[in-house]
Parts: sequence; C-alpha cells; structure tokens
Amino acid sequence: MNEEKQFCTFTLDGHCFGVNVLDVQEVFRYQEMTAVPLAPDTITGLINLRGQIITAIDLRRLMKLNDRDAEEMPMNIVVRTKEDVVSLLVDEIGDVQEVPENLYEPPPDNLHGPLRELVQGVYKLPEKLLLILDTEKVVGEPAEA
Repeated sequence: MNEEKQFCTFTLDGHCFGVNVLDVQEVFRYQEMTAVPLAPDTITGLINLRGQIITAIDLRRLMKLNDRDAEEMPMNIVVRTKEDVVSLLVDEIGDVQEVPENLYEPPPDNLHGPLRELVQGVYKLPEKLLLILDTEKVVGEPAEA
C-alpha cells in the first residue's frame, strides 16, 4: 500500500517548499505587524490574529536567501508546533499537494547553511523538487539567532 502525505506548499526565492498540512492553522495575505525592538532580523514583527499575538518569522532571512523586493508583500502561513503558534512569511502560497511516501528522500548533500538544518527531506516530483521544512526546527531557530 502506497501511503500519501499532504503538504501545504509555498515558494521562496524560486524554490518550492512544503510543510505538513496538519501543522498549518491557516494561510492569509500580508498583514500589518508591530516591530519588535532588539529582536533578531529573522523576526519581522508581531501579528494580532483575532486577539492572538503571533510572531512572524521571515523564512528568506532565516534561510539566508536574498531579501524580497520592497514592493513585494509576503504571505503568511500560520503553523502550530508543540511549543507555539507562529506565522512563516513566504513569497507565495501554493496548493495542498499529496505526494506518495515512496518518493521521499533524505535532504541532498548539496544543501548548505540553514537549509541543511531546516529541511527534513525532499520529494522528487515530475515538475519540481519539493523541500519539506521541519517546522519545529524553524520555530526554534530564531531564538538562537
């Protein structure tokens, strides 16, 4: 029996990423945020989401990718971890994609820097490589920055 997993997909700097759909609370367009003085540059600010204050983490900065253009507004993927609820700022939100478990591979050796730590595996799909993020590590990372 070939198991399938579902991932909420998104793009960052032209790369296709995914997070387990079960970790995703919601997705929405850019929202104004409150800056956090003295926070690491990966923390863009705080968002008030219907009375819940959540931290917004810029995945481009976390992964040491190029900053997005000033006129490009990021989108939000709100994820739940064991410890927290945070918003991951991404370039564009894709579809929920079902992928066969037998296409899963460990992260390739050519991933460097933060990507090596944050990507838990990849799926080689016909049209692209889907990089799967470890949301627990992503959320734990900014505090250490």
